[in-house]
Amino acid sequence: MPVICKTLPLLPAGTHTLTYQGNKARTDAYTAGVINMSIGSQDLQQCADAVMRLRAEYLFARKDYDAISFNFTSGFKCDFVHYANGYRYQQNGTWKKQSARDYSYKNFLRYMNLVFSYAGTLSLEKELKKVTNAADLQIGDVFIKGGSPGHCFIVVNTATAANGKKVLLLAQSFMPAQNIQIVQNGSPWFSLGQPANIPYGELVDFTYLRRF
Repeated sequence: MPVICKTLPLLPAGTHTLTYQGNKARTDAYTAGVINMSIGSQDLQQCADAVMRLRAEYLFARKDYDAISFNFTSGFKCDFVHYANGYRYQQNGTWKKQSARDYSYKNFLRYMNLVFSYAGTLSLEKELKKVTNAADLQIGDVFIKGGSPGHCFIVVNTATAANGKKVLLLAQSFMPAQNIQIVQNGSPWFSLGQPANIPYGELVDFTYLRRF
């Protein structure tokens, strides 16, 4: 996946991470930055949802609509083109034409809410491909463990430290749904092979590294 973080808008430094209800999130202490992106008014945009949102936002901005597609936990392939062309998901696992063609950003957000409702860490982990070479870690890669609850982080930037090792910035959402935050624990830079002392930090390990 190409670079997505260098163009992500951030809220002013010192902004707290908030839940969808406007309360300070329980992950706020780990905030290095808050991405300026809507949360929605429902408890939908949690950890896997934030990863899918960032990927879809990038593709939508490029008008690469055909590439916007995610699988539900049931296995149903929910692609944006069907939704934008007026088809709506039916509980029997089919599409039905019900609306007019609409490729607007507002309709894109409605599509994302649908995805958030039926996809999660279990489906996303199955959909992603295992990274076979740790040295090949890229922006857009995901550390993920599916489950109830599962969790995931997305790599939003990388750099080379003074010792020559690759370091990375990670973003996440959480439960309940909250702002997508850049995480930190003293420093916002994490590296493979070193403990990440944040909730679910054990996932920042090559074992859990996946890619779209």
